[in-house]
Amino acid sequence: MTTQVLLRGGRVIDPEARTDGTADVLVTGDTITDVGPDLPAPDGAVVVDARGHVVGPGFVDLHSHVHSVAGQRLQAMDGVTTALDLEAGLMPVERAYADAAAQGRPLHYGFSASWGGARAQVLLGVDPDADIRTSLHVLGDPGWQRSSTPRELDAWLTLLRGEIADGALGIGVLMGYAPRSDPAEFLAVAQLAADAGVPVYTHVRELVEADPSTPIDGSEEIVRAAEETGAAMHHCHVNSTSRRHVDRVLATLDRSRSAGSRVTVEAYPYGAGSTGIGAFFLAPDRLSVWGLTPGNIVMLASGERVADEARLTELRRIDPGAPCIVQYLDEDDPADAALLHRALAFPDSIVASDAMPVTFADGSWDSRLWPLPAGGSTHPRTAGTYLRSLRQMVRETGAWNWVEAFRRCSFLPARVLDATTSAATRKGRLAVGADADIVVLDPEQITDTATYLDPVRPSVGVRQLLVAGTFVVRDGELDPTAYPGRGLRGEPR
Repeated sequence: MTTQVLLRGGRVIDPEARTDGTADVLVTGDTITDVGPDLPAPDGAVVVDARGHVVGPGFVDLHSHVHSVAGQRLQAMDGVTTALDLEAGLMPVERAYADAAAQGRPLHYGFSASWGGARAQVLLGVDPDADIRTSLHVLGDPGWQRSSTPRELDAWLTLLRGEIADGALGIGVLMGYAPRSDPAEFLAVAQLAADAGVPVYTHVRELVEADPSTPIDGSEEIVRAAEETGAAMHHCHVNSTSRRHVDRVLATLDRSRSAGSRVTVEAYPYGAGSTGIGAFFLAPDRLSVWGLTPGNIVMLASGERVADEARLTELRRIDPGAPCIVQYLDEDDPADAALLHRALAFPDSIVASDAMPVTFADGSWDSRLWPLPAGGSTHPRTAGTYLRSLRQMVRETGAWNWVEAFRRCSFLPARVLDATTSAATRKGRLAVGADADIVVLDPEQITDTATYLDPVRPSVGVRQLLVAGTFVVRDGELDPTAYPGRGLRGEPR
C-alpha cells in the first residue's frame, strides 16, 4: 500500500513560483500530490503538525565528498536531501553508483566524471577504484600534476566521454591541484562538455593576485571557457579559492554572465577549507602565495597543528592523502566575515558544502551507529553548512527571505542539473508533481553546532526530512533504519 503523509499548516515555500504562505502538503509515495489550505486527510495518512515551521524543498548539495552513511546522516540533519560529488567526481562512475546502492544511502547521490581520475589513469597508470581515499592520495603526486602529451590528452578525454555515456552528471575538474598544466587542456574539457551538453564543475587554479606566474588566472579561465565553447561552467567554492580577492572574482563572473555566458557559482560560510595534505598549493614553498604559514594547517585525524616547514614536508611524504583543515580567513574578523557574507549574497550564488568524509579513531571511514561514535573527525561544514547559512543570511542579517533561501539551497542547484538528467527537473520545487524531498524547519531554532574542535555535532532545527517520501528525520530525530536514497544519473549520450 502506498504511504501518504500530510504536512499540516506549515509556512510553505515554493522557490520556483516564489510563493510563501500557510498551506498543507500531501505526499503520496515519493511524489507531492497536493498543496493547499485545509486539505482533507486521506484514510491512513500520517499527519504531521507543521504549524510554526517552514516547509520547503530539501536542499540539493552539488559538492559533497562524504561518500558514506555517517556523512550523509550529518547532512540530513542539516536539511540536505540530495548530496552529489560533482567537483571531484569518482571513477568509474558505474562502480561508484553500484557501491552506493549496495551500501544503502539515506540521501540521493550522484557523481561527475572525474577529470583527476582519468588523468591519473593515463599519466600515472593508477587504476580507478571509485574511492575518494585513492583520489586524495593521488592529488599530491607531481606526475599527475604535469601537462599531457597530445596522445595522453586524447586518451583521458576518451575516458571522460565514456564516463558521461555511463551516466556521469558532468565533468569534475580539480584544476587547483594541477595549476601548472596547459590551459589548452581545460578548454578541451570544456569543449567536450559543450558537445555532450553537460556542465563542468571546477576547483579553479591560482588567481593572478596570489601567483603572477600562473599560466592563466583561475577565474578568467572559467570565463574564457564559457565564452569560447558555450559550455555550462560551475565555479566551485568561490570563497575558498578567491579568499581576500573574492570581490574581484565575483565582478569577473558577473561581467561574463551579463554578457550571456553560462557561469554558475557556489559558496559556503566558513573561513577554512579541507583537502589532502599533499595538495600542490600546500607545499612549503607555495604557502606564501596564499598568505599562509604551516601553522594555518591542522591535521584532521590527530588535531595536530603543523609546527613548521620541516614537519609539513614530513607529513606530505608520509601520507599525502591525509585530510587536513586550512584556515585562509579569520571568521572572527569582521572584514573577513564580510567577505564570506558577500560570497553568499552574490546574485544567484548557490550554497554548497564541500562536505568531507568522516573518519574515526580506528581509521574507519564510515559508521552505521547513531549518534555517531565519539572522536569522529571531518570539517564542520559537513554537518553545518546549510543551517549556518540560513541562520546568518535569513535570521541574523535578513539578506535573504525564505523564498530566496530555498532558491539558493534547493531550486538553483537543481537547475544546474536539468540539462544532464530529467530526474533533476522534479527537484528543488514544492509543487504538485515534484519529488517528495522535503525539509521542515523550526525557523527560531535553526543553527549549526559543529565546530573545528568538535566537527561531528549535528545541526539543530530540522524537524522533518523526507527523502522520496520517506522520513529520514522525524520530529527532530534521525531514523537510523531509513535508506531511501537513490542514484541521480545522467541521461545516455
